[in-house]
Amino acid sequence: MYSEDELLMLSGIQHIAFCERQYALAYIEMQWVENALTVEGHHLHEKADDQFLAESHGNTVIIRALPLVSLQLGFSGIADVVELTRSVEEAENSISVAGREGKWLLLPVEYKRGKPKPDHCDEVQLCAQAMCLEEMYGISISRGFLYYGQTRHRHEVEFTVKLRDIVVAYSQRMHKLFSKGLTPPPVYKPQCRSCSLKDICLPKNLNNTYTVDQYLNDVFK
Repeated sequence: MYSEDELLMLSGIQHIAFCERQYALAYIEMQWVENALTVEGHHLHEKADDQFLAESHGNTVIIRALPLVSLQLGFSGIADVVELTRSVEEAENSISVAGREGKWLLLPVEYKRGKPKPDHCDEVQLCAQAMCLEEMYGISISRGFLYYGQTRHRHEVEFTVKLRDIVVAYSQRMHKLFSKGLTPPPVYKPQCRSCSLKDICLPKNLNNTYTVDQYLNDVFK
C-alpha cells in the first residue's frame, strides 16, 4: 500500500508502456512538447472530460471526469467516462448511486485519438482505471472500452489476469524510477519518429555517456 504522498499520475502508465524514457522525461524531469498528435488527443479529451456534458439514456448514466485513486497501485487520476448501467443479475458487483434507484454496474471508457494500436499501451491505462474503481467501490469490473477518434468505434477490452499483472508491474516500475529520480538512456525505436519528445530525448545521440549498464546498476542496486 502506498501513502497519499506517494501517489503518481495514472496517465503515466500509458507513457511508460510506450517508452520508459518518455515517461521519465515527462513525469520525472517534467519536460513535455506538443505536436499535432498530442494536440488532437488533448482536444478529444477536453470534450470527453467536460462535466457539463453528462448524459442519461434509459438505463445508462454517463459520468465524465471521475476522480480516481488507488493506494494499492499508488495512482491518482481521472477517468474520461464511466458508464453506469442499471443492474439486476450482477448486484454483487454493482453500486448504489445517490438520487437514483436500484444498483448500477460501472464500465470505464477511455477516449483516444487515432485507431487501435498493435501494442498494449491503451489497454493498460484503461485496466488501471478499472482497478482504481474496483478498489474505490469494492467491486469487480470485467471489461471496459477504448473509443478511438479516427475510427469512431469502440474497442472492447477484457481485464484479464495477465493484463492486470502487467498493470501492477508497470506501477512498480514507475514508482522505482520516480523514487530514484532516474531517466533511462535513449534507445532508438521506430515509434520514436512520432514522439513529441524526440528532440529532447535525442534517441540517436551516440555521445550519451550514461550507459545502459550504468542505468541497470543504478536501478537494481
